[in-house]
Amino acid sequence: MTERLYYTDSYLAEFRARVVGTDADGLRVCLDRTAFYPSSGGQPNDTGTLAGVAVVDVIDEGERIIHVTAAPMIAGEVEGRIDWRRRFDHMQQHSGQHLLSAVLTDLFGSPTVSFHLGAESSTIDVAASSLEPKQILAAEERANELVAENLPIAVSFEEAAAVKDLRKESDREGTLRIVSIEGYDRSACGGTHVHATGEIGPVLLRGIERIRGNVRIEFLCGMRAVRRARSDFDALSRIARTFSAAVDDTPSLVASQFEAFQAADKTRRKLAGELARFRGRELYENTSPGPDGSRRATHRTGSAIDDEVRALAQGFTAQPGAVFLAVADDPPSVLLAASSDAGVHAGNVLKTALTKLGGRGGGNAQMAQGSVPSKEALAQLIAELGTARPPI
Repeated sequence: MTERLYYTDSYLAEFRARVVGTDADGLRVCLDRTAFYPSSGGQPNDTGTLAGVAVVDVIDEGERIIHVTAAPMIAGEVEGRIDWRRRFDHMQQHSGQHLLSAVLTDLFGSPTVSFHLGAESSTIDVAASSLEPKQILAAEERANELVAENLPIAVSFEEAAAVKDLRKESDREGTLRIVSIEGYDRSACGGTHVHATGEIGPVLLRGIERIRGNVRIEFLCGMRAVRRARSDFDALSRIARTFSAAVDDTPSLVASQFEAFQAADKTRRKLAGELARFRGRELYENTSPGPDGSRRATHRTGSAIDDEVRALAQGFTAQPGAVFLAVADDPPSVLLAASSDAGVHAGNVLKTALTKLGGRGGGNAQMAQGSVPSKEALAQLIAELGTARPPI
């Protein structure tokens, strides 16, 4: 059995222990006691060194904790050193999660159902149909008020049968490790935590999304929150300089510029469509009728078939006796269009050809579009559609 030193002292960064077992290659090491926290409960493992050898992973196997090292270890006494910067960051995020979860339960009756501590930011999923932005702001403000109060955070060990007032009931038996925020929260938890809410540092909530019937909240605490706030401000400042505006004026300025862009883009797309239809009519005039009297044109494009290609097809097939085929190489796809008097039902012809080649698509009598799985199939499709002549 491995004695878990982090249970009673999360601030222990150096310790001595004895190697009591390794695997055959000496890379999976078991100690009689350890301060290394294993990945558990949404919190990643500690890293550091044992006898100067890097510890790259820490695994909880129930009665014992396994230290995965970068080089073989042998039996004997070793000195362990925790990567303190990583450990304290995890302590801030995990204590911040307890605080935030308690706040969300207190303010909105929304219990936390899961927690993940990531490398850049952390998330909690709460049982709620939705949370409004103003509620998120209220939770952030309340959490930071409690940080400023510097409430003590304590660890105790209590028998499960006698434990009361937990934020979330535990289904474990025997002795529970309880992490308490004085006067505000009590939770069963095996993670590492700071001594007081003041050490959590600033709490920053950055985003919410709906996921599997719950609400996921992204948050950062301590120096993570400071670095992210600085990064966000720098990005906003660069945008402000681009517009030669004050930072506070940037949101309304960007909104007005975006509206102007949308209006200009709408006009551009309208003009591009009109130009494409004109080019379609011009192409029709320059296309000689075939033996059956119909005029046929093929247009190739390297990229996907877009609105301009469809407008080109419309311009061509707005004239009598016209059949237009557009071919795109990436992804392999086609568009088939026909005038109402061409005697070709574009949708039926294309669907029949696609079915033979394992493609997908469809449309109506005047225009249809589809794709095939390969360029080889595209070549066969073009040949197939080349036979589409009246009275099909």
